[in-house]
Amino acid sequence: MSFFDAVLLFFAGFASGAANAVAGGGTFLTFGAMTLVGLPPIVANATSSVTQLPGYITSTLAYWTDIRHFWRGALLLCLISALGALAGSLILLALSNPSFRALVPWLLIAATALFAAGPWLKPAAGPEHQASVGSLAGSLVQFATAVYGGFFGAGMGVMMLATLGLTQAGDYHRLNALKNMLSIVIAVVAILVFVSGGVVAWPQAIVMIPGVALGGYAGVWIAKRVPQGVVRGFVVAVGLLLAFYYFTKG
Repeated sequence: MSFFDAVLLFFAGFASGAANAVAGGGTFLTFGAMTLVGLPPIVANATSSVTQLPGYITSTLAYWTDIRHFWRGALLLCLISALGALAGSLILLALSNPSFRALVPWLLIAATALFAAGPWLKPAAGPEHQASVGSLAGSLVQFATAVYGGFFGAGMGVMMLATLGLTQAGDYHRLNALKNMLSIVIAVVAILVFVSGGVVAWPQAIVMIPGVALGGYAGVWIAKRVPQGVVRGFVVAVGLLLAFYYFTKG
């Protein structure tokens, strides 16, 4: 890893943390930067999962007041999420880099479209009651979302918030807290699988994580001064450029 690569990864991590704090979509930036410095797509995807975990943890802690009221009822969803993440991450490791590379542009297009539609997919404000586990259908949908999160992850937060809004009880903030909690479970399981599979690029991750942390802090300042739509547009543009890059590179 050259000095230029390290600088690029650090600032990509910073931009990722800031984007997540304002509008989400930071995974596009970390995955893209690691691709640009020459990491194979599976390694870039796995390492990106590692870099995003601290943000999931801090976001969950920020919602601790809400989570302590429903965490026992959410244990089943945590188990379902763990199983889904395990399946998704094992599927990823079963693929070769060329096979995964062929899927990446389509995954990026889908994730970018999902992220762009995020403002319209947010659940409407509901009554102030506790989030609950919900129906069998809700559990199956969460399992599918966790499989996606373990396999790729970009756009997972938007997808999960949308599906939880359709299948679980609770107002927006409770659902967002539940989403953050489940994101930790999915990320931890996927990271354990990726580490055991030896596909995490630790030097790149170590360079990027401080940038993500600083970007998350700076994101609060950015959120007060830059319209969310501008940040969202930037992330969508990055997603489309990455998709174009993989389509043309083949």
